[in-house]
Amino acid sequence: MTKHDDALTEPRDNFIIDAVAEDLAAGRYTRPVCTRFPPEPNGYMHLGHAKGATIAYGVAQRFGGLFNLRMDDTNPAAEDQVFVDAMIEDVAWLLGCDLEGRVFYASDYFDQLYQYALQLIDKDLAYVEELTLEQIREYRGNFFKPGRPSPWRDRPVADSRRLFEEMKAGQHAPGSLTLRAKIDPAHGNMNMRDPVLYRILDQTHHRAGPWRIYPMYDYAHPLSDAIEGVTHSTCGKEFADHRPLYDWCLANVDIVEPPRQIEYAEIGITGVVLAKRHLRKLVESGVVERWDDPRLPTVRGLRRRGVPAEAIVRFCEELGVSDGSPGSVDTARLEATLRDYLNAEVPRVMGILNPLKVTIENIPEGQVEQLDAPFMPDSDAHGSRSLPFSREIYIDRDDFMKDPPKKYYRLAPGREVRLRYAYVLACTEVIEDPETGEVLELRGTIDPDTKGKNPADGRKIKGTIHWIDAGAAVPAEVRLYTNLFTDALEAFDGSQAIQDYVDPSSLELVTGALVEPSLRDAKVGHRVQFERVGYFAVDPDSESAGHLVFNRTATLRDNKFKKIFKG
Repeated sequence: MTKHDDALTEPRDNFIIDAVAEDLAAGRYTRPVCTRFPPEPNGYMHLGHAKGATIAYGVAQRFGGLFNLRMDDTNPAAEDQVFVDAMIEDVAWLLGCDLEGRVFYASDYFDQLYQYALQLIDKDLAYVEELTLEQIREYRGNFFKPGRPSPWRDRPVADSRRLFEEMKAGQHAPGSLTLRAKIDPAHGNMNMRDPVLYRILDQTHHRAGPWRIYPMYDYAHPLSDAIEGVTHSTCGKEFADHRPLYDWCLANVDIVEPPRQIEYAEIGITGVVLAKRHLRKLVESGVVERWDDPRLPTVRGLRRRGVPAEAIVRFCEELGVSDGSPGSVDTARLEATLRDYLNAEVPRVMGILNPLKVTIENIPEGQVEQLDAPFMPDSDAHGSRSLPFSREIYIDRDDFMKDPPKKYYRLAPGREVRLRYAYVLACTEVIEDPETGEVLELRGTIDPDTKGKNPADGRKIKGTIHWIDAGAAVPAEVRLYTNLFTDALEAFDGSQAIQDYVDPSSLELVTGALVEPSLRDAKVGHRVQFERVGYFAVDPDSESAGHLVFNRTATLRDNKFKKIFKG
């Protein structure tokens, strides 16, 4: 496997790293360390998946081992090749690796899993069940009531084997038979009460083709790990109660050096919804257009918004790995990590969302001066660009006020302001619509002796604003995204539709915006900071819209984050 230099740093020491190191020291495995990320391809990768993928990949990197991306594609009713392709693309982008043939599929092991099931039957450790799923649930009892044996639990081995072979051959209807493990119907762990291993489905698999019996996750997962040579199977603590069954499956078939499951505490993210069923409702109801909507917590939504893979990985790493109780973190934490990354990495340019024309009367018509401006302040690392400066420019309407309050340091009638990388500008005249009073244009003059320096007479210019030359301005559309949900989402319990918690103002479309000429040929995904405005990225729609389309990746600051950490 290869990876981008910045994509994933070596993970800090944690209890998983310690456990793997102990296994290596004890000689538990004669093969290299191998981890895996096993998503079900029934939706798109989201932030919750990102945490699991970075943990597993980080462990493999730490020990110079292997990392597998395995599709847990054992439920054909919900899975699709579209999701498979998207998952591969998203994992490779997130981790910065090409996976080099390390993509696997549980469905490729169907024949081997079937053979393992026959081993269990032959050892009288599995039997064919005729109870319905509803009856099985009733027989299993609950946390307060022990289960009781199925009337088919002592079915002769030969009969179970014959029926299971008939199930595979399609001789029995869906729901009529299942294969169950024979463990303990009254076990204190509900997952060990003779769990179902196989069920009959009348479904054609998108990869395996016609198939009649499908393994359950708790059976297919450990054995798939073993088949692939996985040594350490990392997962969230919600699977801790499943570990006894994981180990039971491995212990009772012909497996050498079985893998080890290690659970970590999951970290929830408040302010977003990660459950695929809710995300699907948002897409299907038209609240968002596609799964890559920049407001969604899907990896491709974040990518389209302009969030770098490195920032997502850094966020996951900052959360750490714990074997304690599950916790939660606000989306403001992700935003803060994102800003830190963008602030250090992306070039500064000028973009104006609400243009106001300014005519500079002491610059002759036709005169154009080229001003050198660095892409990063106080750094030559990103180079510089040339900005044309002439008689007519645009400033942002928010940087002008006709009747300003005290301590207002932007442009106003009779006041001065510095134009970024240019001169000091004084406003001498305001042109208004005679009927509405709307400001249509400003007129002013520059102090020609102030390029790159303060006025010679010592007067102080406290404000600096951005601008764009009118003759070189590039039209753009800007999409200002905020959190998709209102604060009421904290009370979401599933009793109301997820659509009821959507903030209708989570997207503001700005048409008529202008950006500087250095962005004229900006490619999709290019990230910048519009100085004094925020961080933005070029949207794929730019290729079909006929003009540049920018998505706001993040604002320059977030007061919510400050409040959280003050608390």
